Amino acid sequence: MSKAITPDRLISLDALRGFVMFWIMSGEHIMHALAKAVPIPVFIWMSSQLHHAEWNGITFYDMIFPIFLFVAGVSMPYSFEKKMNLAGVKTPRELPSKEKKKIYRSMLKRTCILLFLGFVVNGLLRFDGFDQTRFASVLGRIGLAWFFAGLIYLNFNLKSQLLWFTGILAGYYLAMKFIPVPDFGAGVLTKEGSLEGYIDRLFLPGRLHSTVYDPEGLFSTIPAVATALLGVFLGTFLKTNNHFSSGNKLAVMILAAIVLIGIGVIWDYDFPINKHLWTSSFVCFVGGFSILFFTFFYLVIDLLGFHKWAFPLLLIGSNSILIYIAAEGLVDFAHTAQYVFGGIIKFTPLIWQPVFTALSITFVQLLLLYFLYKKRWFLKV
Repeated sequence: MSKAITPDRLISLDALRGFVMFWIMSGEHIMHALAKAVPIPVFIWMSSQLHHAEWNGITFYDMIFPIFLFVAGVSMPYSFEKKMNLAGVKTPRELPSKEKKKIYRSMLKRTCILLFLGFVVNGLLRFDGFDQTRFASVLGRIGLAWFFAGLIYLNFNLKSQLLWFTGILAGYYLAMKFIPVPDFGAGVLTKEGSLEGYIDRLFLPGRLHSTVYDPEGLFSTIPAVATALLGVFLGTFLKTNNHFSSGNKLAVMILAAIVLIGIGVIWDYDFPINKHLWTSSFVCFVGGFSILFFTFFYLVIDLLGFHKWAFPLLLIGSNSILIYIAAEGLVDFAHTAQYVFGGIIKFTPLIWQPVFTALSITFVQLLLLYFLYKKRWFLKV
């Protein structure tokens, strides 16, 4: 645990991180229950958006993970700023090699911790055997994608970073479309026939999430690096363009978002938007929406100063890794909520009881996060 929030970070970043994490930790259950209690079109639609697309296509739920990774990329230029100021340099490439080695060690340590925590979330400590252990994970992908995006950020100028970004997406597309898979051939973008699934079956140890492929597998982690790089580009833009007015910054971000969404839609015709395969079109499409979500939070919180409404999101966002691990099984929030509020909830109308149960779980989670926030205890990885 750390007793200090990382300095020089945008408040909107924690709020956006908290917003997407809210739906994972318990928000989805509130909406599903609400759609059953009050089956009006808007609630039914929102509930449908809180499921992953079966294969091709996109839902809001598919965007949560890449937005979280995007936010990690935005944070990167801010997290290295102090080191650059102490070294008296303006770009990370100019950092002395000795200082860079320290950063590399710190980055590698963080990645290893996230990989291990991902194993724990997957049930490593149940010791069900090597063959029954899933080694790919959400936290592991965050760690790996952030690490390699960090290496690119530290060692290349912006033009070269953009070339890396383009090369990753184009290279992944070409590999997925033209490298043949035994018994299937080239360009078969199905669970069994995709190159991503084949590489997972060939090289990924232990149990795969979906038997024939893993949505957090080895090969599809490569385009996830591009998702993190998109965040790096936005963070760099915000930090290095102080001469831009707020209005111009917002205009550039919205234009960039529209362009990326447009590229994703066009590319979808040949390389479908698919979260499971983390396709290049998916990176562009969700990258555009990530910028739009960030722009909203940045405008309302950082520019206009309306931040009190976002305090619950800040509680979540400032301890996002901790609440993710806890909600994924480390802590039985449902048991605690039932123990405290179950007696009251049983007196409410039967159709509303699942709604109040889901709300009580969120309330317990926020109480824990508020306690940690007041104590200034944050899980710093």
